[in-house]
Amino acid sequence: MGCYNSVVIEATPNKVWEVLKDFHDLSWAKNVVSKVEILGNKSSKEIGAKRILNDAFHETLLSVDNEARKFTYSIDDGPAVVSKDNVEGYIGEVTVFPISENNTSFVIWSSHWKSAKVDGVADFCNPIYRAILQDLKNHFS
Repeated sequence: MGCYNSVVIEATPNKVWEVLKDFHDLSWAKNVVSKVEILGNKSSKEIGAKRILNDAFHETLLSVDNEARKFTYSIDDGPAVVSKDNVEGYIGEVTVFPISENNTSFVIWSSHWKSAKVDGVADFCNPIYRAILQDLKNHFS
Protein backbone atom coordinates (compact mmCIF):
# COMPACT_ATOMS: atom_id res chain seq x y z
CA MET A 1 0.00 0.00 0.00
CA GLY A 2 1.46 3.30 -1.02
CA CYS A 3 1.87 6.20 -3.39
CA TYR A 4 4.64 7.01 -5.83
CA ASN A 5 5.08 10.24 -7.77
CA SER A 6 8.13 11.75 -9.43
CA VAL A 7 9.28 14.69 -11.50
CA VAL A 8 12.39 15.90 -13.33
CA ILE A 9 13.36 19.45 -12.41
CA GLU A 10 15.69 21.71 -14.38
CA ALA A 11 17.75 22.74 -11.36
CA THR A 12 20.67 21.27 -9.46
CA PRO A 13 19.87 18.79 -6.71
CA ASN A 14 21.32 21.14 -4.10
CA LYS A 15 19.04 24.00 -5.18
CA VAL A 16 15.99 21.73 -5.12
CA TRP A 17 16.97 20.32 -1.73
CA GLU A 18 17.38 23.83 -0.28
CA VAL A 19 13.73 24.47 -1.09
CA LEU A 20 12.36 21.10 0.03
CA LYS A 21 14.24 20.64 3.30
CA ASP A 22 12.44 23.52 5.05
CA PHE A 23 9.53 21.59 6.57
CA HIS A 24 7.64 24.75 7.52
CA ASP A 25 7.93 26.57 4.19
CA LEU A 26 5.70 25.41 1.37
CA SER A 27 5.33 28.84 -0.22
CA TRP A 28 6.54 27.29 -3.48
CA ALA A 29 3.44 24.99 -3.49
CA LYS A 30 0.97 27.86 -3.80
CA ASN A 31 -1.53 25.92 -5.92
CA VAL A 32 -1.82 23.18 -3.28
CA VAL A 33 -0.90 24.62 0.12
CA SER A 34 -2.73 27.79 1.13
CA LYS A 35 -1.82 27.74 4.82
CA VAL A 36 0.94 26.28 6.99
CA GLU A 37 0.43 26.44 10.74
CA ILE A 38 3.60 25.72 12.72
CA LEU A 39 3.06 23.79 15.95
CA GLY A 40 5.53 23.76 18.84
CA ASN A 41 8.93 25.36 18.99
CA LYS A 42 11.07 22.98 16.92
CA SER A 43 12.80 24.51 13.91
CA SER A 44 11.73 23.55 10.40
CA LYS A 45 14.81 21.35 10.01
CA GLU A 46 14.60 19.64 13.40
CA ILE A 47 13.24 16.12 13.91
CA GLY A 48 9.84 16.38 15.58
CA ALA A 49 8.88 19.63 13.83
CA LYS A 50 5.11 19.76 13.38
CA ARG A 51 2.84 21.51 10.91
CA ILE A 52 -0.79 21.65 9.87
CA LEU A 53 -1.38 22.15 6.16
CA ASN A 54 -4.56 23.86 4.97
CA ASP A 55 -6.16 23.41 8.42
CA ALA A 56 -6.40 19.70 7.63
CA PHE A 57 -3.17 17.67 7.41
CA HIS A 58 -1.33 17.25 10.73
CA GLU A 59 2.25 16.21 9.97
CA THR A 60 5.47 15.53 11.89
CA LEU A 61 9.03 15.54 10.52
CA LEU A 62 10.56 12.13 11.29
CA SER A 63 13.99 12.21 9.65
CA VAL A 64 16.26 14.43 7.61
CA ASP A 65 19.31 13.24 5.69
CA ASN A 66 21.02 16.21 4.08
CA GLU A 67 23.69 14.06 2.45
CA ALA A 68 21.11 11.82 0.76
CA ARG A 69 18.76 14.83 0.22
CA LYS A 70 15.86 12.98 1.81
CA PHE A 71 13.29 13.51 4.55
CA THR A 72 10.42 11.51 5.99
CA TYR A 73 7.30 12.66 7.77
CA SER A 74 4.15 11.20 9.22
CA ILE A 75 0.57 12.21 8.62
CA ASP A 76 -0.81 12.07 12.14
CA ASP A 77 -4.33 13.13 11.18
CA GLY A 78 -6.06 14.52 8.13
CA PRO A 79 -9.25 14.76 6.15
CA ALA A 80 -11.27 11.90 4.73
CA VAL A 81 -9.40 8.68 4.14
CA VAL A 82 -6.12 9.85 5.76
CA SER A 83 -7.71 10.66 9.12
CA LYS A 84 -6.23 8.98 12.19
CA ASP A 85 -9.45 6.95 12.42
CA ASN A 86 -8.94 5.51 8.93
CA VAL A 87 -5.18 5.15 8.39
CA GLU A 88 -2.47 3.80 10.65
CA GLY A 89 1.23 4.45 10.21
CA TYR A 90 1.19 6.86 7.25
CA ILE A 91 4.78 7.79 6.32
CA GLY A 92 5.74 10.11 3.47
CA GLU A 93 9.22 10.28 1.96
CA VAL A 94 10.73 12.93 -0.29
CA THR A 95 14.08 12.35 -2.03
CA VAL A 96 16.06 14.46 -4.50
CA PHE A 97 18.38 12.50 -6.82
CA PRO A 98 20.97 13.98 -9.14
CA ILE A 99 20.69 13.44 -12.88
CA SER A 100 24.20 13.70 -14.27
CA GLU A 101 22.98 14.85 -17.67
CA ASN A 102 22.56 18.65 -17.54
CA ASN A 103 22.97 18.67 -13.73
CA THR A 104 19.23 18.38 -13.16
CA SER A 105 17.17 16.68 -10.45
CA PHE A 106 14.82 13.74 -10.12
CA VAL A 107 12.43 14.11 -7.18
CA ILE A 108 10.41 11.24 -5.75
CA TRP A 109 7.51 11.83 -3.35
CA SER A 110 6.26 8.52 -2.05
CA SER A 111 4.31 7.21 0.91
CA HIS A 112 3.18 4.03 2.57
CA TRP A 113 0.98 3.08 5.50
CA LYS A 114 0.54 0.06 7.74
CA SER A 115 -3.20 -0.29 7.35
CA ALA A 116 -6.30 1.54 6.20
CA LYS A 117 -9.89 0.90 7.26
CA VAL A 118 -11.16 2.36 4.00
CA ASP A 119 -10.13 2.11 0.36
CA GLY A 120 -8.94 5.04 -1.66
CA VAL A 121 -5.95 6.37 0.29
CA ALA A 122 -3.69 6.32 -2.79
CA ASP A 123 -6.49 7.72 -4.98
CA PHE A 124 -6.83 10.61 -2.52
CA CYS A 125 -3.10 11.29 -2.03
CA ASN A 126 -1.59 10.76 -5.50
CA PRO A 127 -3.27 13.80 -7.12
CA ILE A 128 -2.08 15.97 -4.23
CA TYR A 129 1.52 14.79 -4.60
CA ARG A 130 1.39 15.22 -8.38
CA ALA A 131 0.18 18.80 -7.93
CA ILE A 132 2.83 19.56 -5.31
CA LEU A 133 5.57 18.24 -7.58
CA GLN A 134 4.22 20.29 -10.47
CA ASP A 135 4.36 23.39 -8.26
CA LEU A 136 7.94 22.50 -7.35
CA LYS A 137 8.85 22.16 -11.02
CA ASN A 138 7.16 25.49 -11.81
CA HIS A 139 9.08 27.12 -8.97
CA PHE A 140 12.31 26.44 -10.87
CA SER A 141 10.97 27.34 -14.33
